Amino acid sequence: MSREAIVATGAPQPKVPLSQAIRANGFVFVSGMVSRDPATGKVEGSEIREQTKRVLENIKTVLQAAGTSLGNGVRVTVFLKDRKDFPGFNEVYASYFPESPPARAVVQAADFMVPGILVEIELTAVMP
Repeated sequence: MSREAIVATGAPQPKVPLSQAIRANGFVFVSGMVSRDPATGKVEGSEIREQTKRVLENIKTVLQAAGTSLGNGVRVTVFLKDRKDFPGFNEVYASYFPESPPARAVVQAADFMVPGILVEIELTAVMP
């Protein structure tokens, strides 16, 4: 089995012991990402649409560093702080996956470790 940690310099660097992603056996497993600005490390956006866009841009950057893309996503798990944010989240999410979106689960997570976070997304993609 081949296993490689992915480090994307254009995405927020982890503040805890985890890899941004792991590439293994033709898959890329992206850790749960939140709406951190890559330059400052601070939470970006105060509403769900802004945060969803930042999270997906961060994931996109990590996938590019791994040699794949959002279009190769096969599985996504989404954690929303409040289910009332689902329509706004879904609006932005749909713009990133206009055709054949990945399989997805969305769960409500009442409390995040980082204050101000409204959404966290993890994604699994295949290599082209």
